[in-house]
Amino acid sequence: MNYFQNKTLLITGGTGSFGNAVLDNFLDSDLKEIRIFSRDELKQDNMRHYYQQIEPELCNKIKFYLGDVREIDSIRNAMYDVDFVFHAAALKQVPSCEFFPMEAVKTNIIGTDNVLSVAIETGVKKVVCLSTDKAVYPVNAMGTSKAMMEKVVVAKSRTIDPKKTLICCTRYGNVLASRGSVVPLFINQIKDNKPLTVTDPKMTRFIMTLQEAVDLVMFAFNNANPGDILVQKAPASTIGVLRDAVKELFKPEHEDVIIGIRHGEKMYETLLTNEECANAIDMGEFYRVPADNRNLNYDKFFVEGAEGRDLVEEFNSNNTMLMSVEEVKEKLLTVPLVLNELKKWKEDKK
Repeated sequence: MNYFQNKTLLITGGTGSFGNAVLDNFLDSDLKEIRIFSRDELKQDNMRHYYQQIEPELCNKIKFYLGDVREIDSIRNAMYDVDFVFHAAALKQVPSCEFFPMEAVKTNIIGTDNVLSVAIETGVKKVVCLSTDKAVYPVNAMGTSKAMMEKVVVAKSRTIDPKKTLICCTRYGNVLASRGSVVPLFINQIKDNKPLTVTDPKMTRFIMTLQEAVDLVMFAFNNANPGDILVQKAPASTIGVLRDAVKELFKPEHEDVIIGIRHGEKMYETLLTNEECANAIDMGEFYRVPADNRNLNYDKFFVEGAEGRDLVEEFNSNNTMLMSVEEVKEKLLTVPLVLNELKKWKEDKK
């Protein structure tokens, strides 16, 4: 943590699940200040009171800035004297972005460009941007906007001195029990005695915890080169297995109903394309996808090609390790939200 000594970290979209996880990890670190930047004043107030209650001696380290990544001046207000930025602000709900695609463009693409422009302007040392597996071979507005966000990250990284500002990106799959995800929905449906709404039991998704999401960001922070995309070698689960795991923890006999695939969803997600796998660097638990730093002089590529790319298989949620019900249950029992809900569920049943 010495690298953080007397430094200031800004988290955009900091009132979300990721921001709270970062605070849990770094509030007692050597960081001088952690700035939470978001547009939701109620969530900021709730977070402020929560940390005043659980960390009274450290909560003054947290500073709250109201603003929107769409408004570049509000970012400037928050980013003066900032050393590092974790850029997590985004519109993430697939159906919402399908109906309002321009809102996804404004936040996920233009908002990212604003954050990076101000970071460069103010001399931020490192920026880690958070992306999603839905950005790979995107079929929906949310994934398309995140794919363009990644292109903005890589393009910006080419134009600046990395000794002044290093920009990189992480890409990960579904985060268990994050806000708006399926696990809290299943738990609430069980508590309300409503059937679990399952899209398609055969659908597969990458699975990781919030702590693993933070670990991925920190791995990128410590190891990325300019324009890199860092990916965790995540396991996956079918939605049917995830449903069964939640039911076995709470109420095995609870009924469910198949509702079909929603707007813009795929049967499986991909973390690395065929093309990226050809160039990805294996770093143990992670892959590093280097930026494509070729210039606009394409003449030489008419005589020089890349051999063997078609021999490489993409990394998706169907060809990674598929978890069993017991393995998913074990991972769920590491998630604080699930543990708290399970404790309350058992107390209510006494």
